Amino acid sequence: MTAMRILLSMWSATLLPLLLALLLVAAPARAGVLDKAELERRFPAPLMVGERDADLPVWPIFKQNATATELVAYVFESADLAPVPGFAGVPPNLLVAIDPKGGFLDVAVLSQHEPVFLDGLGEGPLIQFVKQYKGLSLKQNISIETNSKRERHPDAAHAYIDGVSKATASVRIINQSVLAAALKVSRKKLGFAQGRDPDQIARIKPDLFETMDLLRMQSEGLVHHLRLRNRDVERLFVGSDGAGLDQEGLAHPDDLFIDLYVACVSVPSVGRNLLTERGWRKLKGRLEEGDHAILVMSTGRYSVTGDDFVRGSLSERLLLKQDQLPIDMRDLDLDLAVAREQLPGYTVTAFRVIAQAGLDPAGVFHFSLPITRNKGIVYPERITRSFDIEYRLPERFYVAPEGNDKSWRAIWRGRAVDLLVLVGGLAVLAFALVKQKRLTANGARFAWFRRGFLVFTIVFIGYYAQGQLSIVNITGVLQALLAHRSLEFMLFDPMTVVLWAFVLISLLAWGRGTFCGWLCPFGAMQEFVGKAARKFGIPQYRLRGATDARLKRLKYVLLALILCSTLFGNVWTDRLVELEPFKTSITLGFDRSWSFVTYAVALLAASAFVYKFFCRYLCPFGAGLALLGRFRLLAWIARRSECGKPCQTCRHSCDYQAIRPAGDIDYAECFQCMDCVVIYESDEKCAPRIMEVKRSRTIPIMPMAGGQS
Repeated sequence: MTAMRILLSMWSATLLPLLLALLLVAAPARAGVLDKAELERRFPAPLMVGERDADLPVWPIFKQNATATELVAYVFESADLAPVPGFAGVPPNLLVAIDPKGGFLDVAVLSQHEPVFLDGLGEGPLIQFVKQYKGLSLKQNISIETNSKRERHPDAAHAYIDGVSKATASVRIINQSVLAAALKVSRKKLGFAQGRDPDQIARIKPDLFETMDLLRMQSEGLVHHLRLRNRDVERLFVGSDGAGLDQEGLAHPDDLFIDLYVACVSVPSVGRNLLTERGWRKLKGRLEEGDHAILVMSTGRYSVTGDDFVRGSLSERLLLKQDQLPIDMRDLDLDLAVAREQLPGYTVTAFRVIAQAGLDPAGVFHFSLPITRNKGIVYPERITRSFDIEYRLPERFYVAPEGNDKSWRAIWRGRAVDLLVLVGGLAVLAFALVKQKRLTANGARFAWFRRGFLVFTIVFIGYYAQGQLSIVNITGVLQALLAHRSLEFMLFDPMTVVLWAFVLISLLAWGRGTFCGWLCPFGAMQEFVGKAARKFGIPQYRLRGATDARLKRLKYVLLALILCSTLFGNVWTDRLVELEPFKTSITLGFDRSWSFVTYAVALLAASAFVYKFFCRYLCPFGAGLALLGRFRLLAWIARRSECGKPCQTCRHSCDYQAIRPAGDIDYAECFQCMDCVVIYESDEKCAPRIMEVKRSRTIPIMPMAGGQS
């Protein structure tokens, strides 16, 4: 059987079942723990539980009303719709029931891993906390009051719930989970998105930057300016019980009440122009993918934050709505400086809108500046009026959603050209490895082929396609399985899926070396650094055999630590996976804080002295591939009987020290550089072949019978 037939048989026998299993797990199976029987227990007759929705993991609840069947609620689990990670790294899961008008009928705790509610206060305070949502509405701005003596009365626009002392951050996470999940259902099922598919939202263009000053940003609509004098505010209350209550405003009608600038500062052309370079980096470091940041700059007698404002809390004096639904803006608690002192003396506050809130950059941001006056002393009447601001980003700063297909299939279609290039490159590599004898027959030609492919790996696979495989791929799957979540997220990154498919085949055929030696962008960068160091005469250090063997075990220890950390929450895992410099060097292109960049650069520098130092001794992902590569089917590097006894040419030439003294290959440490194969096929480098050539040239010609020669 030829090598190609072996590969095809391995594909059909091994990889196809693996991919089919992945697709079965990734199908619309959800993370939810509730089934119909449990819901019927929680919502007994006369209520009726319908079938779970095919498109969104929600259960309709009906009630028989005379001869009609009336929809009374939608019930869902927050972890299915808005998995906001908690302090333990695991999203809380809450049962939420909302009526067709967006009112909360019930919120209950299904599971949570917040340390303060497990080992500290117990779950009792949390259970009491979530009961407060009953009777509130999604159309209200819901604020949490913790350790506050202020008297708060709910109204059509505002609602207040009591927080939990010593658990302020955890209840905020719970609140975000409830609201974000409920907002998604209300947009999808209750028509609050005004006919727009709420999952089809635009995204900010991260690479578009235009240099602008403040005036141009205002003219472009990127910054909105509102300037109010006392007389403007008084005019708003004319004809109401709030008129004439502001004595200072009446005495000085032309004095400034507030001068306000509002901007979506997560747009690069806004943030980089408004903020200092340091401030822009700080802001980016606090935002997750899909988050938005609203920058508010103000001065005057009326403050957006107020004297009693708590850093890190929600904004109450500047509210945001979209599709008639309130969207939480939480203070980022960042001290940000405006660039070039464009607005000296102004108070600068940055608010974060999390991705789960579903804010659409292509839609209108409806800001309101509520101003409240109190009439009376014992039971004061609250009179509130608002100034409204409509903010809309110009179309060129965001990418509108394409079509109505938001599945992973649409993403694969959108990257069809990139996938063809990737598959073409992998096909070239596979053909070269199958035909290695022909490829390595000419050492110079092979060297140029290898350099060219490694450039392809760095430029296309790494920086362009963002296809750097990583230990994060493994931990992400483990975390999803432990949390009983779907693996469908994997299919939304087609480049990674295709690379993994090829790597699985190559592991069975050749071992870890195909990925580590040919397809790892950071590994390719190290190789070029090492080769350049030799060219410039930088001394190279080859560790002693025993030391080298001991250091190679270290990557397995790091792999074990990272895998074990997935059992104890995402926080530890997220920290340990930073042992890999892939995110810093490839994914973010060294555009990160100095500590991460220094670490990645130091590892590259180390490879100038000890060849591919990180790959050989520290890479946990390489350790994982080495373990999987033990199921390799082929001993693909040919050996002669003289290899190792007495010839040691290949062993001394192997930069990875992956050839044992006996001459056999340690495939777990082989990076498939094929230098030894070039030597094996060379009449000028392979000692046994050199001897064969010499013997063939010195064999005497025997005389023929009769004395003739």
